[in-house]
Amino acid sequence: MIDFQRLARWMDDTGLPGKGAPIEHRFLSGGTQNEIYEIVRGDERCVIRIPPPEAPADRDEGILREWRIIEALDGTDVPHTEAVAVCPDASVLGRPFYLMGFVEGWSPMGRTTWPAPFDTDLRARAGLGHQLAEGIALLSKVDWRARGLHDLGRPDGFHDRQVDRWTRFLNRIKGRELPGFDEAAAWLRARRPLDYIPGIMHGDYQFANVMYRDGAPARLAALVDWEMGTVGDPKLDLAWMIQSWPDDTDAPEASEAGYVDLRGMPSRDRLLAHYAEVSGRQVDDIDYYIVLARWKLAVVLEQGYQRAGDDETLQAFGPIVLDLMKGAAELAETSGYRS
Repeated sequence: MIDFQRLARWMDDTGLPGKGAPIEHRFLSGGTQNEIYEIVRGDERCVIRIPPPEAPADRDEGILREWRIIEALDGTDVPHTEAVAVCPDASVLGRPFYLMGFVEGWSPMGRTTWPAPFDTDLRARAGLGHQLAEGIALLSKVDWRARGLHDLGRPDGFHDRQVDRWTRFLNRIKGRELPGFDEAAAWLRARRPLDYIPGIMHGDYQFANVMYRDGAPARLAALVDWEMGTVGDPKLDLAWMIQSWPDDTDAPEASEAGYVDLRGMPSRDRLLAHYAEVSGRQVDDIDYYIVLARWKLAVVLEQGYQRAGDDETLQAFGPIVLDLMKGAAELAETSGYRS
């Protein structure tokens, strides 16, 4: 539990608004990586993001990386949370933390249905998909060097490292064979994108990691949860977003394509066209990115499955991993992309 009195003293010393007022707080979410609380002091409202005491030591560095990204987004047209203040000194609350602006709106995460009017108005729902694609299209246009993120990642040789890096990762955790892994890996080794323009990556871009404004039309309020943020290839975010997107979003099975109901959403081709228009990037090589996204996501989820134990949520990753790897190998086999 956060010592909110110590937090109040630090906020006062930092010169933040609301000096001397008591802190009202409300737990928003949390897990093994971060805890998030709403903070209210008088008329001021913000959110604290801090690793819990039991989080791995590298989360201290991670929380400061997150801060660098949201601070860099200030003044851009990327929907984002306001960067309020950061504390790298772990002696204040036990871990480094930062404060960000409170976002009015809603998250698709944890919902069984879309909120009104998107639950029944499929034309309005289409805007949610367009806005999702637009978020990373705008992100891809940010001048990361000018924003001080020149040392955030390792953009040089990004694609040269992917297969070797994730193959080594899988070998460390391997507990079973993953059919299709070798075939997709060989296909990726033999190919590269048509062009590679480094930019800021979210790293886990999907409906679960954005917020929308209340009401229609659909308006993206903020990209959130920057734990995997880096400088790399932004088009991998696009592929991450659409790798399981159904070809026909009007079909009944689109309601079961993921953790949200995709009926009424734009088709994959329309999303690709919208991304290309807003970002100014070509998407003719999207098959390469989708194979990489499925292959990589399968490896990432396999780690959770291998340590699942009695955790039913992690156990459920088992068949998902196999489907993703199969999908990566099948696309690699049938794609006409040669680079």
